[in-house]
Amino acid sequence: MRVKKGFKARRRRNRILKRATGFRGRRKNCYKRANQAVERALDYASRDRMRRKRDFRALWIVRINAAARTVGLSYSKLIAGLIKAKVGLDRKILADLAVADPAGFAAVANIAKAA
Repeated sequence: MRVKKGFKARRRRNRILKRATGFRGRRKNCYKRANQAVERALDYASRDRMRRKRDFRALWIVRINAAARTVGLSYSKLIAGLIKAKVGLDRKILADLAVADPAGFAAVANIAKAA
């Protein structure tokens, strides 16, 4: 008996085409082009999830360095002092402190200076 794959194939194609909404040109409504575009988009998405973490860490380091320089420390000396003083603040929290509460950041920096 011959099996027609109409329903399954259409569902598979529609799944890809639904992911391609918002793309420009034939990439949004031509299955073959949409499939290529969606695969590439998924590759970029997984790559950029890793890259986002890297970018945010770099941003935090820049902010911490700028705030540390106003207190008279370099970034590396601040981090080394915090490690010696066993202060368990990560870079995200330090960057938030530097932006939102400069006085609190100065207090933390003084702890790092003393260590």
